[in-house]
Amino acid sequence: MNRKYLRATGLAILAGLSALAFRPREEQATALFAGGCFWSMQKAFDEVPGVVRTTVGFAGGTTARQVSYQEVSGGGTGYAETVKVEYDPSRIGYDSLLQVYWHHIDPLTVNQAFCDRGPQYRSIIFYGDAAQKRLAEASKTALDRSGRFKTPVVTAIEPVTPFQPAEAYHQEFYKKYPDRYERYRIGCRRDQRLAELWGKTTTAQANTDKGWDPMTFTKPDKKELKQKLSPEQFAVTQEDATERPFHNQYWDNHEAGIYVDVVSGEPLFSSQDKFDSGTGWPSFTRPLEPKNVTTKTDRSLFMERTEVRSAHANSHLGHLFDDGPKPTGQRYCMNSASLRFIPVDKLEAEGYGEYLKLFK
Repeated sequence: MNRKYLRATGLAILAGLSALAFRPREEQATALFAGGCFWSMQKAFDEVPGVVRTTVGFAGGTTARQVSYQEVSGGGTGYAETVKVEYDPSRIGYDSLLQVYWHHIDPLTVNQAFCDRGPQYRSIIFYGDAAQKRLAEASKTALDRSGRFKTPVVTAIEPVTPFQPAEAYHQEFYKKYPDRYERYRIGCRRDQRLAELWGKTTTAQANTDKGWDPMTFTKPDKKELKQKLSPEQFAVTQEDATERPFHNQYWDNHEAGIYVDVVSGEPLFSSQDKFDSGTGWPSFTRPLEPKNVTTKTDRSLFMERTEVRSAHANSHLGHLFDDGPKPTGQRYCMNSASLRFIPVDKLEAEGYGEYLKLFK
């Protein structure tokens, strides 16, 4: 190799490294929610995977000047205690954030949140665009129609207004002053009221069995699963059975949509990664959500294979082989009985609207 070639190659490498160094960060989205005490709302969203940053402050007021916590707490500014949520849309959708929001507020009280009273504690979903407005209104309507409550949901849905951060003292208050925060939360009976409103069911169950919330999912016991699942679904997911090839629901399904765990609803695979393996079982080149899929060594049947299970429900799904097509070279050979298919035109209604973008 001559020096001229080496110099050109070196410059090319440096240019590539420079481009990587200055590549812009993944685009983030923002959501604003008012739901009473912003200390508690910040804690709720800080625990959600996919949320990048939260800030407590005020929104919904009419004055442009900076307001203080003391002013807002007086109730005469029009502002409401609000949490600003910055999140990664590739990891969590706005519809999932809405479910987190609903399950941490009392949506039935006007100008009141638990023990706190006044318009500064009213509940509001501030939408930033038409898509957020549509999803917010759909989720409120679904909640009203679910029959869960005897009185209407009074949470307002309003266009976003300028957000003013609160004083540094209030940011992550629950972390800075945990003892004081816990005394406040207990004294306000927040958790007791939330249990009265939402019970101990999962977020997905509370939302008429739609959607998926990994934070609140609790796997039903075997007695409940036997009632919920068909005998074959129970045998496959709970007893590691294998269904018959070419005699199962999805081996020859070519419709567009996603496949979720039949027990938990956690998203597992997409039709875009499905292929005809000729084996008689639904096969995929990769998971839709890798964090929802786990593998382990299976030494049954006098051989060593890689078993695939769902991460949260621990359902037996099938096995992973390395004889799949490009680009991954993998074949996730699944049992139809462990899956539930949701077609594209039902994704939003079922609570999986965040995946619509995959099919546009």
